[in-house]
Amino acid sequence: MNFILNASALIFSAAVFLYILKSNKKDAHSQDDFWERERAANSTRRKPLDDLDYIKLPVEQFPMTLLEDVPKVEDYKQIILSLSELPIVNFTGISNTELKLRYGAPNIDLLISYDQNYTLLVRTLQQWAQVLYDNGYIDEARQLLEFSVSTGTDVSATYRLLCQIYREQNTPEKISNLYPIAEMLNSAMQKSIVRTLQEADQSDD
Repeated sequence: MNFILNASALIFSAAVFLYILKSNKKDAHSQDDFWERERAANSTRRKPLDDLDYIKLPVEQFPMTLLEDVPKVEDYKQIILSLSELPIVNFTGISNTELKLRYGAPNIDLLISYDQNYTLLVRTLQQWAQVLYDNGYIDEARQLLEFSVSTGTDVSATYRLLCQIYREQNTPEKISNLYPIAEMLNSAMQKSIVRTLQEADQSDD
């Protein structure tokens, strides 16, 4: 019996050792691939940015005259106005290495700033919409949220609030329109957002 136990233990130990060895080799190979791509990316020359999907803000359609006595709302409006004059691009899920390979290493700081503008945009739209909703301006909140979704935002609270508004406005069928957008998101939040939509659908059954 002891012989069998010892043999089993040895086999198990050998299996664990081989697994760790294989895993370490795989990790080392992945690291080598990463650094090779990074070296190539850093050597990529500047390329034109004409094909970027720049986001234009329809400021004239936003509820700029509501809640003018609420300081944080005025802050949101000023942020939106400032962003409307800046380049905005959604690079969610695209690494800096990929950006350098596509558009050249000399452009990376510029591209990062475009993406930071986008992050600020969708966060501001979410916060602004929430305040509008809390103060009874549901249509205006929906308008901001729908625009944000159209840009490919991965802010889960945006989808959650929009689903809630659709239910309250007796248009739950509109939730189905959000699925194609959510399923195409290049984001770590993609699965969570799809689940949010599914839960909203189920709550209407």
